[in-house]
Amino acid sequence: MKLFGGVIPVTGISFLLFAVFAVAFVGYLLGRITIKGVNLGTAGVFIIALVFGAIFYTPLGNTVTQAGPDGPINIASSALKIIETIGLILFVSAVGLIAGPNFFSNFKKNFKSYISLGFIIILTGALTTVVCFLIARGSSELSDSELISMLSGIMAGSLTSTPAFSAAKASVATETLQDIVSVGYGISYIFGVVGVVLFVQLMPKITRSNMDEERKKIQAIDIGNRRAGSDKGKIKLDPFGFCAFAFVVIVGILLGAIKIPLTSAGLSGTSFSLTNTGGVLIAGLIFGHLGHIGRVSFRIDKRILETFREFGLVLFLTGAGVSAGAKFIEYFKWVYFIYGIIITLVPMIIGFLFAKYVLKLGLLNTLGSITGGMTSTPALGTLIQTAGTDEVAAAYASTYPIALIAVVLSSQFLILIFS
Repeated sequence: MKLFGGVIPVTGISFLLFAVFAVAFVGYLLGRITIKGVNLGTAGVFIIALVFGAIFYTPLGNTVTQAGPDGPINIASSALKIIETIGLILFVSAVGLIAGPNFFSNFKKNFKSYISLGFIIILTGALTTVVCFLIARGSSELSDSELISMLSGIMAGSLTSTPAFSAAKASVATETLQDIVSVGYGISYIFGVVGVVLFVQLMPKITRSNMDEERKKIQAIDIGNRRAGSDKGKIKLDPFGFCAFAFVVIVGILLGAIKIPLTSAGLSGTSFSLTNTGGVLIAGLIFGHLGHIGRVSFRIDKRILETFREFGLVLFLTGAGVSAGAKFIEYFKWVYFIYGIIITLVPMIIGFLFAKYVLKLGLLNTLGSITGGMTSTPALGTLIQTAGTDEVAAAYASTYPIALIAVVLSSQFLILIFS
């Protein structure tokens, strides 16, 4: 591949690296465009990755090759998979370590409100996906395996859940099905982001709530977060926490590799595993909660973890998006976009009604929990601005981890049951 009219020839691995960072650069620029307070944020990277893959995937494959016994071997697909997987591990491990210090205390104290709401939102999303599958089954040109792969990707995008997206990809049998999952995710992710952002902005207006009173209600609640303990007297293995982070990843990958046979559940020949996604998430939550083992500290500066999280998300979305872009046009249909809208809206509406009339939560607690249940970080940022207080982040933090685990498991079981 020659850039800038052939003046600069960029080939092989150099072109792959150029592509990854070019996608990130342009994607962030797209994500910065704000219309009436709404922007795509990191979702812009995934959109640009899809476009790049649709246009340049074949030239990329022709450029990134390796000599083989029968001629050149296209290694672009494998290289993108490595980029995607490294990004996923960075992202999910960081999420677990950030949430860990508060997760177990909030889980114990607020199970009947924040945690149950997270389950309700994800369960509703999964059931809505099943209904869409049954409706589409008779008219779709796709096989059952292809259709459930598409809808699992759509569910992950509708709930803006990168780990669910990865878990769905890991659960399907072929690379073609993985690409279909990615296409589904790409179709629904945009509305999944924008829909939740608009929801938290519009609900205070629709309910005509007095925001001053709502702020007083949420500020009066003791969420009960556990304060991070001191590292005094503990041994830090390196100044930045890289060694501790690597150990968490190792444990998580080993957990994710454990396979549980599902023969007794009537699924002969199949098994369930946490995969890298669930494994490193659980490892991150556990070590984030413990903080240390003996005198060895596992505490990592939150700013470093946030950097890992963002960089990992960009790598993951780039690797997955470029690979999926080649088949995006082939599989895209407007009906799938409509399914994505439905799977985004129904869980939010059911969750809002459940929180308001069953749990009797205040508006801001409800909306904070919904952003966590929908695993939508962009919507949390919007809600903080709308609410005028960052207290809503506590409800998000309480609901987010359990929703994340539930949506990962849901995506896997949907594929195991219906494919």
